[in-house]
Amino acid sequence: MKNIYLNIFRFNNNSISKAINVLRKNSIVGLPTETVYGLAGNAYSKKSINKIYSTKGRPKKNPLIVHYLNINNAKEDVKFNKDFFILYKKFCPGPITFILKKKRNSKIQPKVTSGLKTVAIRFPKHKVMKTILKKLNFPLAIPSANQSSGISPVTAIDVAEEFAEKIKIIVDGGKSKIGIESTVIDLTGKLKILRPGAISASEISKILKKKVKIITRSKLIKAPGMLKKHYSPNIPMKLNQKNSPKNHAFIVFGKEFKKNQNIFNLSKKSSLNEAASNLYKIFRKIKKLKYKKINVVRIPNKDIGIAINDRLKHAEEKRR
Repeated sequence: MKNIYLNIFRFNNNSISKAINVLRKNSIVGLPTETVYGLAGNAYSKKSINKIYSTKGRPKKNPLIVHYLNINNAKEDVKFNKDFFILYKKFCPGPITFILKKKRNSKIQPKVTSGLKTVAIRFPKHKVMKTILKKLNFPLAIPSANQSSGISPVTAIDVAEEFAEKIKIIVDGGKSKIGIESTVIDLTGKLKILRPGAISASEISKILKKKVKIITRSKLIKAPGMLKKHYSPNIPMKLNQKNSPKNHAFIVFGKEFKKNQNIFNLSKKSSLNEAASNLYKIFRKIKKLKYKKINVVRIPNKDIGIAINDRLKHAEEKRR
């Protein structure tokens, strides 16, 4: 898609300098990560955090993830534990978010954690994020760069379409490779996955040699992705369907489905990784084509397929 937006800048020294200047002035920028694009602001600045929440229309009870370059940058804000060190060594930088106890003298704004004594932290792998974090003396609070409860963006143009000129700088780092949000694991009590992602509960369980439960719904919202409605194209959706009327969008998976105008294939090769990468792109395409209803085939509930099904369930709109 052609870039017609004046606030999208290709990744280079000039765009990085522009983004850093905006962040140092406690404003916000659109940045790529390996999972999805995010809306970044100074995690220590009340002004930045307020701007993130107001721009997204994000509920106050929904906390943000704080992004750091490495473990040394995070040690002043959070209390590490043994399980964290093991997982950090194995998976970081990468698509995993840790819920840890916040230190009493942390500079993280209370609104970032929704007033909780815990904080969600991540160490992103994307080159743009690492380049920017190296040049800052504060971490970045970054939710996905979309209107609250909507479809997460996987390209710079997605971000521009969401916010237009509300975001002065969006750094284009290409399409997000993974395409869905990070795995969120709570390390503050019994091990729990609060949001499935590319790194599965079984992988984590194997590394830690402990049982890990997946709990994506709770009265206490400790991490992003736990609200009932999320990742939604705001179109009524039915899951686990074998077929679909031609006037409904039909999201499919695998080579057995013939090409048709209303068919949107997550992966003809039956690759769950490719399906995850394509999910939000297909949601946006269906929305632009103004379909009134979406049917989705059954997606294998294994590996990253667990995360895909989690996103589909959150995106599904029940008929009233």
